[in-house]
Amino acid sequence: MIILLNVALVTVAIVVAVILLWPTVRHNRMWRATVTPLASIIGSGFLVIVPLLGNVVGTEAIWFMVVIVLLAYAIGGVIRFNIQYTEPALARPSVSASLQGINYLADFLLGLSYIISVSFYIRLLASFVMRGAGDQNELVARGITTAVLLFIGIMGFWKGLNRLEELEEYAVSIKLSIIVSLLVGLVFFNIKGWSSGAGITAVPPDSDWWHNIRVLAGTLLVVQGFETSRYLGSEYSTSLRIKSMRWAQIVSGLIYIVFVALATILLTDLPAKISDTGIIDIVRPVAAVLPAMLIVAAVMSQFSAAVADTVGGGGLLTESFKKKIILKQSYGLIIVLAIVLIWTANIFGLIAWASRAFALYYLLQTVEAFMVASHDLTGSKRLRMQISTLLLIAVLAFVVIFAVSAG
Repeated sequence: MIILLNVALVTVAIVVAVILLWPTVRHNRMWRATVTPLASIIGSGFLVIVPLLGNVVGTEAIWFMVVIVLLAYAIGGVIRFNIQYTEPALARPSVSASLQGINYLADFLLGLSYIISVSFYIRLLASFVMRGAGDQNELVARGITTAVLLFIGIMGFWKGLNRLEELEEYAVSIKLSIIVSLLVGLVFFNIKGWSSGAGITAVPPDSDWWHNIRVLAGTLLVVQGFETSRYLGSEYSTSLRIKSMRWAQIVSGLIYIVFVALATILLTDLPAKISDTGIIDIVRPVAAVLPAMLIVAAVMSQFSAAVADTVGGGGLLTESFKKKIILKQSYGLIIVLAIVLIWTANIFGLIAWASRAFALYYLLQTVEAFMVASHDLTGSKRLRMQISTLLLIAVLAFVVIFAVSAG
């Protein structure tokens, strides 16, 4: 039975990968536009969300995951509003100086965050590779990180957006196929547990509720990445970017919620300290093949997320400099700066600042949406948008000021 389960999980992964990599799917324009935000959302967050929530709120994790996903979807709604309304407003000759200034500041913060994130994603990729090889040499890890970053930079500079999107598609397809296999394995593990009478053993939340709320405020950034659609305007229409971002959030949100729900049964064996590769040990009881598959998924996850943020950052730079630099050049610039960070800074320390900058970026985007809604909309539509953005401004201000990491 154990052997059959392992074979079945590998088979599921292969079948899903073949479907996602089928030319009809791979060349579909809607899918290509969805891949970038999807790759960024299901980045490092998928690897840490179960141990993070489990350590903070125990077996109540699923309800907090639902709240996080819904809040992220609401913020995504703000970004979609800005694609439809704020982009044209910023292009007007009569654009207000305050709106333009807020937009410049938001883009500056996001640009810095993207550079740090690209460095972090590939550095985490190196951690998983070395975990698989049984080595933890920091110099080797930085060397691997630099090599992968150079590969992304060369491909982006040489071939441009289309080639980077192809790399994303392959990585995301492999990652999603393994995620589906993992979820199937967890379904069988839950059925086995419940049928044997074991079920879910309640794991109480941490007693320090103020600290827990601050940590959970920080987990909002786990499902960050949907804003990359905002900076693909040179290749995709407004309607396609809005639609593809919405689908990326729905698909990724469902994956996060189902994963946390199915993994709740494993929380009784959760290690006390959160590790960047801890998910491998957590799923080990499910099936022997899963740890190796998760290492592959982690590598693909970090690679695709780094490419997604390179694509988003490249579009942002090109837009910010009024197309005085072309996309290919902006990709190269992001990678060069990321490599500099790898060799001169503590990336795992900087990521806390990047998370806060992401939250501040979302806050500024919400302020932009409030300003444009107040100016361009009328009637009940304006009122609804004003109320919803004011509520989100309050939530995001809390995240910016009080959020802390779980580490």
